[in-house]
Amino acid sequence: MSEFILVIGNKNYSSWSLRPWLVLKQLGIDFDEVSIPLYTTTSKQEILRYSPNGKVPILIHNNFTIWESLSIHEYLAECFPEAKLWPQDRQARAIARSISSEMHAGFVNLRQNMSMNIRASLPGKGREPGVTEDIQRIANIWQDCRQKFGKSGDFLLGDFSIADAMFAPVVSRFITYGVELDPICQAYIKTIWSLPAMQEWVSAAQAETERIEKFEL
Repeated sequence: MSEFILVIGNKNYSSWSLRPWLVLKQLGIDFDEVSIPLYTTTSKQEILRYSPNGKVPILIHNNFTIWESLSIHEYLAECFPEAKLWPQDRQARAIARSISSEMHAGFVNLRQNMSMNIRASLPGKGREPGVTEDIQRIANIWQDCRQKFGKSGDFLLGDFSIADAMFAPVVSRFITYGVELDPICQAYIKTIWSLPAMQEWVSAAQAETERIEKFEL
């Protein structure tokens, strides 16, 4: 049994599960994975066995439980300071935390109308009121980060950070819904999508058989 256990939902749909999973994979940390299909009659009960809030993701480290993706990321950053999951530069680190928090709490229209669905191909769908504004704000974030802090690498702030994990499900959404963006953003999408860990997640999502109707257009 591994030192870490990560409890997640369906890989095809669970954007929140992807985030800490991707961080653990990028760190090269061995962990056990517990997958609980979401939106079934027993989902809540099964998740409550691991976490008091009844939601995924959940990280268990030597019988200590952490829930909520940003808290999990902060915990991993403290466990593995050498990984530099937050940028070393103070200003870049502040921006990384700002955009991660914005992603955690915002973009409601995008979330509601462009649910993560890796198996689907829905170009042009989901463009309800407010979605275009969310897309433009995300594009502005990516452009600004790449231009100001991205010189040391291909990720938002140069090297891979928690901010990239927070926006990884958005990359998936933009591919599913055929969102066309500027060259800077398209290059960033390619960077995230081509990560071996991301492709591992995608392959597993495509192999799943569960179907959640509320996330299918």
